[in-house]
Amino acid sequence: MTWRGSGGKRPRWAGALAALAAVVLVAGCGADRDEPDADHHSRTAAQDGADRADGAGGPLPSRHVHAVARNPVDGHVLLATHDGLFRLAPGSSPTRVGPVIDLMGFTVIGPDHFYASGHPGPGTDLPDPVGLIETTDGGRTWTPLSRQGQSDFHTLTASTAGVIGYDGKQLAMSADGRTWQVLTPPVTPFAVAASPDGRTKLITSEQGLARSTDRGRTWARIDTPALLQLVDFTDATAVVAAAPDGSILTSGDAGATWRRVGGIGGAPHALGAQRTSAGSEILAVTDAGLLRSTDDGATFAPYRP
Repeated sequence: MTWRGSGGKRPRWAGALAALAAVVLVAGCGADRDEPDADHHSRTAAQDGADRADGAGGPLPSRHVHAVARNPVDGHVLLATHDGLFRLAPGSSPTRVGPVIDLMGFTVIGPDHFYASGHPGPGTDLPDPVGLIETTDGGRTWTPLSRQGQSDFHTLTASTAGVIGYDGKQLAMSADGRTWQVLTPPVTPFAVAASPDGRTKLITSEQGLARSTDRGRTWARIDTPALLQLVDFTDATAVVAAAPDGSILTSGDAGATWRRVGGIGGAPHALGAQRTSAGSEILAVTDAGLLRSTDDGATFAPYRP
């Protein structure tokens, strides 16, 4: 089944997941698009940073951070925010990269190669919503690929098999970012993650975790020790997830079983996991700032570039 037209009106998808959205206020960032926050867009990163408790966590350039990841080309941390994409380079303050776009969905494909979705900010000449957009220069410029004026993907994930996104109406995957195939999971997605080869897919939801091991053709419900909100693969079998209360859970069998390992002290806004030369790393964003774990989620400390 290919994508059915969903119209140009932005879906208020957070309303379908009230239990999670009530805990994670950032999930409602795009829900108030009917009343643009011009003052918020005019604020500087320094002003937004001053609103946070000094020293509570690592640097945040915006009050609304939707995704966190590392750029494979240089290892710099990337923050996809309400005010655009920011880079955290060692020894420097957060630097905006490219145009102002409310990046509700964001995922790294490879070095300097990202997919994103959301809404254009002031002075940005893109349709609203922007659909699926792509950059191959680290976020400096973006190219529209598909679903312009139709889809605001609040969650995106990429693998070697392509990209998966949920726009509040349908979960779909695309091998090339242009032609989409609709998936039919048994839950209403909140966040989605895929193994590096795309074979295993995980969906968090208000109804619990759903898992597919055949590239999304069939799904099974998975029991977890806590309701999972955000999820990410570290490698083919290692997965990390965050619960609405900030508990961190991990899986060593691609999401089939889970255990609690630690916590981040507050509701998670964004979560990213990856393998580094020193081992596994988990990055988490909360109201306190950007936190980092290098011991598989047992402990977290403020991230300092």
